[in-house]
Amino acid sequence: MNYRHSFHAGNIGDVLKHVALLELLRLLTAKDGALLYLDTHAGAGGYDLGGDAARTDEWRQGVGRLWGASSAPPAVARWLAAVAAWNEGGKVVHRYPGSPGLAADHLRGQDRLLLCEAQPAVAEALRRRLAGHDRRVQVVEGDGYHALKAHLPPPERRGLVLVDPPYEAQQAEFDAIIAALREGLRRFPTGVYAIWYPIKQASAVAHFLRQLGDLPVKSALTLELWVRATDSPLRMNGSGLAVLNPPWKLDQEAASSWLPWLARELAQDRGAGWRCHWLRREAAAQPAKPEQVPDRGRPGAARRPAPRSRPRPPR
Repeated sequence: MNYRHSFHAGNIGDVLKHVALLELLRLLTAKDGALLYLDTHAGAGGYDLGGDAARTDEWRQGVGRLWGASSAPPAVARWLAAVAAWNEGGKVVHRYPGSPGLAADHLRGQDRLLLCEAQPAVAEALRRRLAGHDRRVQVVEGDGYHALKAHLPPPERRGLVLVDPPYEAQQAEFDAIIAALREGLRRFPTGVYAIWYPIKQASAVAHFLRQLGDLPVKSALTLELWVRATDSPLRMNGSGLAVLNPPWKLDQEAASSWLPWLARELAQDRGAGWRCHWLRREAAAQPAKPEQVPDRGRPGAARRPAPRSRPRPPR
């Protein structure tokens, strides 16, 4: 496997994934019972934006575009504060937390983290960063999909499973995800499962989303954000997070607040937009419609992103 998330840390995909992840953790930890956080493709837990990420500079169009925002909605503000905690209070952004780092910072003493990573060197970095000083954390080196069979159901009886694979071969990855989720749901049907996926062409993920909606769950929601038109198969134009058995109000707050705000702030051309859509609904409700970013000057037109100064380079 050639993929290294260190080249892509803090990009537009991480923004959506991590704002949504913190919202999921906030809603799930509102209840007193202990929670398992299982990450099937954990990565290193945190990244230096002056290292591999500087070779792609993708973070500048993600966290870099939003750094220092003063009018962010609460969900985005909580994510920015979480990133600032990794950056000496937030004056300059030079480090970016991965999903395990964010989860470790926002879970409670009674909760547990099970982090799976297939690459030995990355797994060792994850152990040094988190497991070595946090008794809640266990790092498992190997196939993350197998963890849905080996470690579910959890003794806590409550859990959030994040599935965030590298997608080196997208269709093969989709097939592996569906097979793993079927096994996970058979063992742990009440768990919350969050599946991140890239959007190059929206039509390419349509079948995958139909498969997710057909899984034996009470409800399935997808949150999508794209920064340009989704008609280029050569680059990632946006991403989505599908959530099986989502907690109450996740959709309402996303559609009314932080998803449209992110679409406006991260837009790179007139095709930027967002979607909050139920793949399967437990109760009758109308899904939020896909939106494109409106022009502030002409109602109904797409907004051309304003020029932005580049963020200060990482130290």
